[in-house]
Amino acid sequence: MFGAALPLAERYTELLADAGVQRGLIGPREVPRLWERHVMNCAVVTELVPEGADVIDIGSGAGLPGVVLGLLRPDLSITLLEPLLRRTVFLEECVSLLGLENVAVRRGRAEDVRKELRADVVTARAVAPLPRLAGWALPLLRTGGSLLALKGEQAEAELAAARADLAEQRPCVADVIRVGHGKVVPATTVVRVTVTTASDPAASPRTRRAPGGRKKRGRKR
Repeated sequence: MFGAALPLAERYTELLADAGVQRGLIGPREVPRLWERHVMNCAVVTELVPEGADVIDIGSGAGLPGVVLGLLRPDLSITLLEPLLRRTVFLEECVSLLGLENVAVRRGRAEDVRKELRADVVTARAVAPLPRLAGWALPLLRTGGSLLALKGEQAEAELAAARADLAEQRPCVADVIRVGHGKVVPATTVVRVTVTTASDPAASPRTRRAPGGRKKRGRKR
């Protein structure tokens, strides 16, 4: 699953088991199952992320799934968006220690950056109920972009209850997908909400690329 990125994944898992637990980002009981329940569970989401996408990981916390996507997919440009200082400090340390040049950490809330950042994909794991999460994520997406919300066994029921609310927020289509069949058990359940039209002509600006092909984002590190 990880290929050449396996050493980075191992180092990241060690960080989660050590500093992540000490700082309260990961519960001690999760350490024995960090690989299957957390790291691998997030890794299979790469199946849903298009090549070269701009990704914003909302409420990144300990970096799941944002850090995992970053180490597996150097073609992606990822922003780890997290409001709490102690978590952003941990994320900055992870990005530095793992040498993830395609990943930036931004302290803030989704509401704070909606006029500044745009993405092709927004990810979130265990952040908020779907209607509230969509309210944060959909304004950040370009037309055709998708929210990928990692959910549990009640994903279908949660989506069914939220459909009317989602439609009111922004024109979109939504479905439940399970990814990682044959790689993780159970397969990872994702609610995918895809924006179908722009809410206004300026809603989906493209960011400029800096010299060397990297995108200029105006983000703080």
